[in-house]
Amino acid sequence: MLTVITFVGFLVFVAIYSYTKLRKEKLDSPQGYFLGGRSLTGIVIAGSMLLTNISTEHLIGLNGSSYKNGFIIIAWEVTSALALVAAAIYFVPRYLKMGLTTIPEFLEKRFDKNTRLLVASFLIISFVVTLLPIVLYTGAINLESIFNISNVLGGTRGQGLWITVVSIGIIGSIYAIFGGLKAVAISDTINGYGLLLGGLAIPFLALLSIGDGDLVEGLIRVYDNSPEKFNVVGSKDSIMPFEVLFTGLIINQIYFWAMNQTIIQRALGAKNLVEAQKGLLYTGILKILVPLIIILPGVIGFYFYGDSLYENQDMIYPELIKKVLPLSLVGVFAAIVMGAVLSTFNSVLNSAATIFSIDIYRGVFSSSSNEKKLVKTGKITSAILAVFSIAAAPFVANAPDGLYQLLQQLNGIFFIPIASIMIAGFFLKKISATGAKVSLFVGLFFYITMTFIVESEIHFVHIWGIEFLLNMITMFLVSIFYPSTSNFKFSELQIDDMVQWRHTKPLSISLCIVTVLIYIMLGNF
Repeated sequence: MLTVITFVGFLVFVAIYSYTKLRKEKLDSPQGYFLGGRSLTGIVIAGSMLLTNISTEHLIGLNGSSYKNGFIIIAWEVTSALALVAAAIYFVPRYLKMGLTTIPEFLEKRFDKNTRLLVASFLIISFVVTLLPIVLYTGAINLESIFNISNVLGGTRGQGLWITVVSIGIIGSIYAIFGGLKAVAISDTINGYGLLLGGLAIPFLALLSIGDGDLVEGLIRVYDNSPEKFNVVGSKDSIMPFEVLFTGLIINQIYFWAMNQTIIQRALGAKNLVEAQKGLLYTGILKILVPLIIILPGVIGFYFYGDSLYENQDMIYPELIKKVLPLSLVGVFAAIVMGAVLSTFNSVLNSAATIFSIDIYRGVFSSSSNEKKLVKTGKITSAILAVFSIAAAPFVANAPDGLYQLLQQLNGIFFIPIASIMIAGFFLKKISATGAKVSLFVGLFFYITMTFIVESEIHFVHIWGIEFLLNMITMFLVSIFYPSTSNFKFSELQIDDMVQWRHTKPLSISLCIVTVLIYIMLGNF
């Protein structure tokens, strides 16, 4: 009962706090609804970015993977700092100068309207098919494990998961539909820093328990139990070979942190460039710390359970929570985890609604729509996508390499083709709109064939790298026969006249150095 009371109490607190902050906000305009009135500060942006990114697919999926594979999967997290540096220094200043609401808007400026519509459609499909169902399902696993919902209701585990999925979907939809980006960002800030503190408490309490009150001794015992799991350099036949850092992984990271609507929408809603850069680089710092929350607990779980859960690795984190947290804190932490699920879910819904309303509805069906009609369209879109995502959630169960690995494999279907034309659009003046559109479909067909149809021995992240090169070659060849007619010039943006944060360069250099040092220091285990 205590767990349930603290769980509900924390959720109600976040809801009331968000409501009081939103009472005077104008949410009937596209800028107010989709971009939070362009009023977000660096702290809010960082908290929202962190929680939009870190959800139960990380808490459960990455801890499950580290339990089985060790620290080699740290690459997913620490290399994010490098991409956030690129976003802060290069990409976001240009987005803000262009006054973008969505990333596909850039593609129309650089290429043409059809390229914008294609990418917008790809993004919405990717949200519904990949990210949203996995977020809902992993959230349901965690909450079912903590509260034993199936036992309480007298049903099967599958029924308990289904009820939890529907409940999370409905609550998340309410935030996204009625509050817009500002509601999402405000609730994210509380839950984001709550997740940081609560997430750090799990390994802290576990190591104290293992070390009989001595934190360092606890870490030494975990290390002595399985030193190989602390190595960050993966072998060629591992789940995360070290070589992938230099092929497809960096392309994926640049896309995710510098071009992904769900993430970058927070920076687009910043008060100014200074606050946007603060938010991005603060997020970079948090991503360096995040492995303590979403990787170390998995390795600690191996100390407690050995390989007994190898066949069900996604259960390791819920089991660890119940083992180390006092009963009085389980409810609060479950609420924070619920907040992480809601954050990612409602953030993606808000981004999907933004893309559909701005890029597709206004772009194709009703170019003269007034502001209130665009916002209404966004709300209806959120509701429809939520229903589809809830229905698709149960189908992602039983991923052989864990849910996080499945998510990344599915993301590659859309991320790499879009990243290819975005990078070409920024850096290669001669690439034409026809070349960009052809490469989208070539990349899509190649990746699906190599990953899901042909039994290839090549790691899927290497396939990302090969796909990127194939997309670039395709764009070059097609652009020779169908040359670019775009007159867009980045030199006309005059980025230098925008006031930048004075700590951007020193902090960016520091993040790059720390990332390299992590691999030097932990690569010798």
